Amino acid sequence: MKLVDQVPTARRDSIAIVGGGASGVLTAFQLLARPDEALSVTVHEATGVLGRGIAYGTSDPRHLLNVRARHMSAYADVPSDLLDWTVRAGRDPDPLGFLPRMEYAHYLQDTLADVADHRLSISAGRVDDVVPVAGGFEVRTRDRVTTAGTVVLAYGNQTPQELGELAGHPGYLANPWDLAAIRALPGDATVVLVGTGLTAIDTVITLLEDEPGRRAVMVSRHGLLPFAHIEQQSTAWVTDVPDGPLTADALAVLVRRQIDAARAHGVDWRNVVDGLRPQTQSVWQRLDHAERQRFLSTYARDWEVRRHRMAPEVADRIRAYRRDGRLTVLDGGLAAADVDTADAVVNCTGPLTDISRSTDPLLQALQTRGLVAPDPLRLGLDATPEGEVIGADGVVVPGLYAVGPPRKGVLWESTAIPEIRTQAAEVARLVLRANV
Repeated sequence: MKLVDQVPTARRDSIAIVGGGASGVLTAFQLLARPDEALSVTVHEATGVLGRGIAYGTSDPRHLLNVRARHMSAYADVPSDLLDWTVRAGRDPDPLGFLPRMEYAHYLQDTLADVADHRLSISAGRVDDVVPVAGGFEVRTRDRVTTAGTVVLAYGNQTPQELGELAGHPGYLANPWDLAAIRALPGDATVVLVGTGLTAIDTVITLLEDEPGRRAVMVSRHGLLPFAHIEQQSTAWVTDVPDGPLTADALAVLVRRQIDAARAHGVDWRNVVDGLRPQTQSVWQRLDHAERQRFLSTYARDWEVRRHRMAPEVADRIRAYRRDGRLTVLDGGLAAADVDTADAVVNCTGPLTDISRSTDPLLQALQTRGLVAPDPLRLGLDATPEGEVIGADGVVVPGLYAVGPPRKGVLWESTAIPEIRTQAAEVARLVLRANV
């Protein structure tokens, strides 16, 4: 008899969340905050430790959030929640400050603990497969098979795509978040970091801060570093995006004009970018496929370095490294760096988004079963804007949802806490409504 025939029908009100990082924890918050005694929520997290994931799993307290504390509450309707937690935890409640990423993990853990009750279970172990069965799904790990009426994919960011041309380098480090390996490098090491985004920024801080004899070279196609946050201006700047068809070129012109207009009023360009943020998802959905491709090929990097900025303290460290000759930033891609003489090369290219190239067993299994498919831009999963997963046949898979980075191709803004917490609340409403 097949294993699937030995598993009982899934309970309709049982919910499995695959992934225990920020996306999974925020989804669990939203489900458990509702007084449904019949509800059963299981968070499947490979490590068994919730709230960390890639973004907040660092052990280096110098890795800071790149969003001010006042915007990082787990609950959109309680904006002071994180600041209230910092007071209770004896930490600095500065609303304009940038907390260490590892402290934000503690906040997520404590906040989940506040709403956790008998309805919540934590399953340690990597989920390798999700299989449709009567009434829902089997959730398979190496050690056990459980059932759920609903599955929420909240697996977060994938590890970077392998750099095959560096596989033979004796000092190649594929995982930029393996801080033990980075700290173990020689005190006089010269290290090439492939990438110039926020991942590379965190990596170079760990690499250089404690060993003054080390040197680093960051390299990417454009050689652009994230800009820095500055002291917050009180003047808000809201850009009204015109109705009707949109193009990437027209949007770029609009943003440039708004930045010029803001400057004429003494307002920094950062206020313009931040003022556009609430409209980004709706604007993205108004671009057709060709215009989204145009944005990605022409404007995405310029937008990203302005949208995802460094905390001021972090930017100060980076400037000091460059001033002292310890950090060099190059454009032109990997060919611009002398990797042959480097003691190590670290892959900081950012998360892999094309699930068709993923080596993750779960994503491979889900694609083989036709339960998930790449979105047209291969930035994540194909899904509806509300988070319902669309299978390989182009049809919504009943009971299967996604929250967080997997929805980037559908929403674009899908990797920061303010957007993820909104997604978590929306998916929770859909799930609970389906269970009524």
